[in-house]
Amino acid sequence: MAEHKDIQALVGKMTLEEKASLCAGADTWNTRAIERLGIPSIMMTDGPHGLRKQRASADHLGLFDSVPSTCFPSAAGVASSWNRALIRRMGEALGRESQAENVGILLGPGANIKRSPLCGRNFEYFSEDPYLSAEMAASHINGVQSQGVGASLKHFAANNQEHRRMTSDSIVDERTLREIYLASFEGAVKQGQPWTVMSAYNKVNGTFASENETLLTDILKDEWGHEGFVVSDWGAVNERAKGVAAGLELEMPASHGEGERQIIEAVRGGTLAEEKLDEAVRRILTVVFRAVDSRRPETTFDPDAHHALAREVARESMVLLKNEDGILPLAKAGAIAVIGAMAKTPRYQGSGSSQIRPTRIDDIAEELAKSAGEQAEVRYAQGYALDAEEPDEVLTAEAVKIASEASVAILFAGLPSRYESEGFDRKHLRMPANQVALIEAVAAAQPNLVVVLSNGAPVEMPWLGSAKGVLEAYLGGQALGGAIADLLFGDANPSGRLAETFPVRLADNPSYLFFPGEGDRVEYREGIFVGYRYYDKKQLAPLFPFGYGLSYSTFGYSELTVDKRTLTDAESLRVSVNVTNTGTRAGQEVVQLYVRDKASSVIRPDKELKGFEKVELASGESAVVTFELDKRGFAYYDAKTREWTVETGEFELLIGRSSADIVLSETVTVQSTTERRMVFHRNSTLADIGGSPAGEAFVRQLSSVLPFPQELSAEHSAMLRAFMEQMPLRGLLSFSGGKFTEAALEAVLRQLNGEVPA
Repeated sequence: MAEHKDIQALVGKMTLEEKASLCAGADTWNTRAIERLGIPSIMMTDGPHGLRKQRASADHLGLFDSVPSTCFPSAAGVASSWNRALIRRMGEALGRESQAENVGILLGPGANIKRSPLCGRNFEYFSEDPYLSAEMAASHINGVQSQGVGASLKHFAANNQEHRRMTSDSIVDERTLREIYLASFEGAVKQGQPWTVMSAYNKVNGTFASENETLLTDILKDEWGHEGFVVSDWGAVNERAKGVAAGLELEMPASHGEGERQIIEAVRGGTLAEEKLDEAVRRILTVVFRAVDSRRPETTFDPDAHHALAREVARESMVLLKNEDGILPLAKAGAIAVIGAMAKTPRYQGSGSSQIRPTRIDDIAEELAKSAGEQAEVRYAQGYALDAEEPDEVLTAEAVKIASEASVAILFAGLPSRYESEGFDRKHLRMPANQVALIEAVAAAQPNLVVVLSNGAPVEMPWLGSAKGVLEAYLGGQALGGAIADLLFGDANPSGRLAETFPVRLADNPSYLFFPGEGDRVEYREGIFVGYRYYDKKQLAPLFPFGYGLSYSTFGYSELTVDKRTLTDAESLRVSVNVTNTGTRAGQEVVQLYVRDKASSVIRPDKELKGFEKVELASGESAVVTFELDKRGFAYYDAKTREWTVETGEFELLIGRSSADIVLSETVTVQSTTERRMVFHRNSTLADIGGSPAGEAFVRQLSSVLPFPQELSAEHSAMLRAFMEQMPLRGLLSFSGGKFTEAALEAVLRQLNGEVPA
C-alpha cells in the first residue's frame, strides 16, 4: 500500500490531542477529519454481500432505512460456488456500488471458521475449511479493492459464536489456532492485502482481540505483512490505550471523547509510547488518503446488470443435494404445484448488521411460472404460516390438494429469520415443525416432490426420504427466484458444492460437547478436527459431506500426474489431472485436491483440502486441471518451534468429487530441509533414542547390558521389545545389574546431544 507523500510530515505537525482524535470515529460510520491540516473523512458501511449505507447515521443494527443496493447471496452460498473469478466479479460490483455512494471502506468479508453449525452468523462466513475460506475471501477483497474501495476482513479472530460474543474467551491451542482459525485470515491478508482488518469482540486465550498484541502486531503486521490499519468491531474496545499499544488503530463507532482521553493520559503518563500512537496515525492516514485519491465521483452502476450478476452468483451458489430418478430438471409442461410461504415471502438474506435494502426482489412463484412457459400450469398454495410452529389444517389441506392434482410439487422450506441471526446462536438444527409436517403430508399425496431450502446453515432432514429432489438454495440474494427457476427447469446446470458438512444430527458435530462453553470460557477441545477433518478421522458418515454437490452432467477423471515423485519442502509440486464431461449437456465440475500424510509423528487429519479448480466443459469435452503445491501443502504447525513443519515421508495426493468421494490418488516423497534436532534427557525412551542416527548404535549395544534371555517365545519376544522401546534411559540403572551407572548415563546424554565427540 503506497503511502501518501506528506503523511510523515503531517504526523509531525499534529498535536497529541489531534493524533488521539484521529484514532476514533467521528460518528457511527465516518472517520475524523482535521480541517486545520487538510485531513479528510471517509465513510465505512456494512457489507459484505451488499452495500448497507444508512440514511440515519446513528444506526448500525439495520433499524433505520438504507439506500437501495444489490443484494448478492450471503457467504454461505457464495463459498459453495467454489468460483474465484465469479466472486471477484461480485466484489467488483460491490466496489462500484460503494463508489457510487462515496463509501471508502466496505465492511467485509467475514472469514471466520464454521466451528459449529449452530453459530447464528454462519450465513455470513464462508466455510469450515481455512483454505477454501481464504481463497473466497481473497477473491472478494481483490474485487472490491480493484474499484478503489477498501475491504475490511473480519472478525479477527476465533469469533465463532454469537452467545456472549462481547465477553467470551476463546481458549484455543496454538497449533489449532494457526492451522484452522488464523489460516483463513492469513491467506486472505497475503493474497488480498485488505485496507483494514476488523478485530473481533471476543477474547482469545485470555486477552481481548482488540488489545491482543500477538494477534494484531506480531502475527498480522509483522509476520503476515498487513499494511493497512486494524479497526475495532463496533463497540469492541475494552481499554483504548491498551488497544493502541497492541496494534488496534481505529476505534469505531465514536466514543464521544472517552477513547481519546485514555490515549492522551497514557502517553502523558508514560504507559503508551507516542511513537506507537504515531504509527497508528500513519496507518490510518495512509488508508484515508488512498480512499480519497481513489474516489470516482462520476461512478454509477446499472441495477439491472447487477441483478443479472446476482442471479448468476446465486445459480452457482446453490447445491443440488438429491436427484432421485432424475426428477430434475423438470419438464416445462403439465401441472406444477408450488407450495410454501417462502415461495412468496422469500428468505434471501441474513438478519443483523448485514441486512440491506435490495434494488428489487424476485417473486419465486412468478419466476417459476415465467420459466415454465405457457405449456405448464403453475398453481400456488401457502402451506404453512411463516410466523408459526404448528401445522395449519386448512393450509395443509390446500397444499395437499393442489399437489395431488399436479404432476410434480415444488415445496419451499427452510429457516425463518427468528431461527438464525446475528446476536444469538441456534439451539438445534431442526426446521419448524409445521414445515416438516407439510413435507410429509405433501409427499404422501405426491411422490414427485422437490424441496427447495432457504437457510444460512445446515438443517437436519428426517424427511429426506420423502423427497425425490432437494436443492439447497441457501440465502440466495435478491435474484434467488430466477436462479432457482434456472436450475429446476434446466436452463442452467447445478454446479454448487457444499463448503460445509451437513451432519445427520447435531450430536454428530465435533464441537457438540463444548459449544457454546461455560460462562465466558469457550474451550476448543476438538482441536484441529473441525468439519470434515473430524468426520473423516472418526469414520462417521455425515448427511452430506464437505465438497458434495450433484450436476445434470457426469464427469470422469483420468491421468493424475505429478512433475516429480521426490522433492524437498523448499520445492513446489505440480499436480495435473484430466477431467472429461461424460454427460449429455454442458456443465461445471469442481475438482478438489486433498493431501494426506501417510505416516506422521503428530496427530494429523486424514486429509486436508489444498487445492481446487472449477472447470466448465461442454458434453464430451476434456480439460487438464493443474495445481501447484508448496511447503504449506504438506506442513503442519509445530507449536514447539513455532514454524510450519514438513516431516520427511510419503504423502498421498487425492483427487475427489467431495471429501468423501476420492477418485484418483498418487504418492510422492517429500524431504524436509529443516533439521529437527532432538534433545535427549534421562526420561527419553529407548525408542526415541534409537530413532536418531547417533542413538541407533547405542541401542544395539544394550543386549550385552540387559540381563534378559536370548531365547524367547514369540509372545515374550514381542512383550520384551515393547518393554525396551518404552523404557526411559534412566531405567537402565535398575535393569542393567549395575553395569549402567549415573556417570554412564550422563556421558551417554552428552554424546547423544552432541556435547562431546562420538
